[in-house]
Amino acid sequence: MAVQTVATSSDSTVDLGPAAALSCRECGHRVPLGPVFACEECFGPLEIAYDFSAYDTEELRRRIEAGPASIWRYAPLLPVPADVAEKPNLNPGWTKLVKADNLARELGVTGGLYVKDDSGNPTHSFKDRVVAQALEAARAFGFTTLSCSSTGNLAGAVGAAAARAGFRSCVFIPHDLEQGKIVMAAVYGGELVGIEGNYDDVNRFCSELIGDPAGEGWGFVNVNLRPYYAEGSKTLAYEICEQLGWRLPDQIVIPIASGSQLTKIDKGLQELIKLGLVEDRPYKIFGAQAEGCSPVSTAFKAGHDVVRPQKPDTIAKSLAIGNPADGPYVLDVARRTGGAVEDVTDAQIVDAIRLLARTEGIFAETAGGVTVGVTRKLLEEGVLDPAKTTVVLNTGDGLKTLDAVAGTGLTATIRPTLDSFREAGLA
Repeated sequence: MAVQTVATSSDSTVDLGPAAALSCRECGHRVPLGPVFACEECFGPLEIAYDFSAYDTEELRRRIEAGPASIWRYAPLLPVPADVAEKPNLNPGWTKLVKADNLARELGVTGGLYVKDDSGNPTHSFKDRVVAQALEAARAFGFTTLSCSSTGNLAGAVGAAAARAGFRSCVFIPHDLEQGKIVMAAVYGGELVGIEGNYDDVNRFCSELIGDPAGEGWGFVNVNLRPYYAEGSKTLAYEICEQLGWRLPDQIVIPIASGSQLTKIDKGLQELIKLGLVEDRPYKIFGAQAEGCSPVSTAFKAGHDVVRPQKPDTIAKSLAIGNPADGPYVLDVARRTGGAVEDVTDAQIVDAIRLLARTEGIFAETAGGVTVGVTRKLLEEGVLDPAKTTVVLNTGDGLKTLDAVAGTGLTATIRPTLDSFREAGLA
């Protein structure tokens, strides 16, 4: 397929592979590729429009399977140049799809239960996928500073990717994040700035900085580069289906922060169907939130189309976005596919973290506890079908949220003798 090149406002050209334009999700208005994220006609969100018309299904499948063990095996389906794997980046993706038989027995799932464990990415969260995409757009548009508003994981992913690629980084976070995430974001040597307030306050500040001369030359991965950034989440859909033998899962449970990950996974599944890489058959998508920040779940249960903002109050800080940008689109996906959006308490999150660790040896951060907890709740309520193939996402490493399971510790303290061992009931 021929490479698409699109003139930017600076009369340069960008090579972003099969990406043809930006298209408004609301009104369909199209504009050339560039660092913009809102439609000039209706202020709706812009997303990447592609030209896949020249692809042959079997040739494309062979090309993917022969590709690198990273998200770049899917370069023909992403807004990146063909030589992306040769550039300095963190090469995230191709993480394990764990067949979770022990957890399945615990939950009563008979149709096959899998955990897509994205804690295996370079900075131990799925955010490496989306940042890798945004980095390529930043290169194409000539940015020199990589930035973001973050609830923690994204800050670390941006810092690491910028360090690897030789960019300056300056990222903004709520001042009261978990200490582990603060350290991980700071260690890469970029500038880490705490904002007094919650994530929504941080995001508003970043939007103001983009319009100020002080932000010139800055690529905010989840603001002015958001259309490109968001496409990284599609690679989760691609990998799950390829790892299942080019087959759609029947059910998939996805955590909701902004909601972008869930909507882009659905987009990825639809692209695979249209390209003929998987059989077109029904699948259901379920969204998972923490009760202390559940604006989308609340709207879904009430039958509303409008997602009303909430003030976050939960241990699942990586999901603590009270005004999720893609919330209405999550509702659309859940309803269209026959899925649902549910939430769990902080206590249920902690219990689910321990359950996954005890049954499968996977230590999830609080967002993973949310998805496992919601999966259990939906099974108990008869909403998830235990006889269907189900995939649950774990998007980060539990070492980042140790405070959530701080009560976990020593079974016993003994003297270095066999008698003491026996006295403790350990024999």
